[in-house]
Amino acid sequence: MNQHATGHGAGDGDRTPNRLIDETSPYLLQHAWNPVDWRPWGPEAFEEARRRDVPIIVSIGYSTCYWCHVMERESFEDPSVAELMNRDFVCIKVDREQRPDVDEIHMAACQIYTQATEGRPSGGWPLNAFLNPDTLEPFLVGTYFPPEPAYGRPSFKQLLQNVATAWGTQREEIAAQGGRIAALVREQL
Repeated sequence: MNQHATGHGAGDGDRTPNRLIDETSPYLLQHAWNPVDWRPWGPEAFEEARRRDVPIIVSIGYSTCYWCHVMERESFEDPSVAELMNRDFVCIKVDREQRPDVDEIHMAACQIYTQATEGRPSGGWPLNAFLNPDTLEPFLVGTYFPPEPAYGRPSFKQLLQNVATAWGTQREEIAAQGGRIAALVREQL
């Protein structure tokens, strides 16, 4: 892969690319040098999450999305956030232009989840969903999460810590919530 195609190169120092480096999507290539161990959507990522018994984070966006770039800069480039993501989750990056099917399902889940938790449906990009690795059902879905608590939302780091803790202590509740969201998505689509 031509390093100039990713927008990174000689100035990257010790950085090494993640699993997106061989992808063709400009959006995925923009994230190929993040310290997050991003993987493309597919069975290898799902199997790894099941093997490790950790939830999946699916982050969906597109190359010209302003808030996608903001969240990348604030969170996905932060080594401490990347460490949490890599340790406690399998991380998948999706280009909505390349996989509109994946985007449609998770956007519907986001609108259902925010209707239930915030009293109104909302959505947008980046779209960040936490999935049960056994069912691939989303159990928590949102859009932009700030690096510090703001806009009535926890920081992204707090959210990661809370989800990882809940995964270890509230698995049945998480599975049930994912099942409810998935059933409503199936009704809607």
